[in-house]
Amino acid sequence: MDKKYKVKVNDSLEFEFSEEEIAALDTQKTSEKNYHLLKDNRSFSAEIFKPDFLNRNYEIKINSNIYSVKINNELDQLIDEMGLSLGSSQQINDIKAPMPGLILEVNVKEGDEVKEGDYLLVLEAMKMENTLTAPRDGVVKSVTVAKSDTVEKNELLIEME
Repeated sequence: MDKKYKVKVNDSLEFEFSEEEIAALDTQKTSEKNYHLLKDNRSFSAEIFKPDFLNRNYEIKINSNIYSVKINNELDQLIDEMGLSLGSSQQINDIKAPMPGLILEVNVKEGDEVKEGDYLLVLEAMKMENTLTAPRDGVVKSVTVAKSDTVEKNELLIEME
């Protein structure tokens, strides 16, 4: 399967390239930061400056025009699709059962203030105790389960506000 890369230019234009398309480019390194490219019989001079290899952000000068470029590989794309990007402001309000099981303990009630990491409840599944913790600071809006309740996967357990 061919790997795909998404390239975002100047935070506005997005392109997708396969490894095969990248390999088909005729590139020649002319110095440490300079390249000569041929694409569809057109010639381009490129200079890479301000490279951030860790985050795959680059400023590239092509034929006297400067572009800000961000390259996302397949893992970056998957993380974005899952809403787990760094700086993501997605807020979790519903605590759901990660698996079917039995509620052994409920440590909070409606109106309780909780801090990120506080123990909310204990769920027994496959003879193992799983402690569910608060994903963020907040207030418990409702608790939909009680001790000894049997729950199914993805069943709502606690709602936060």
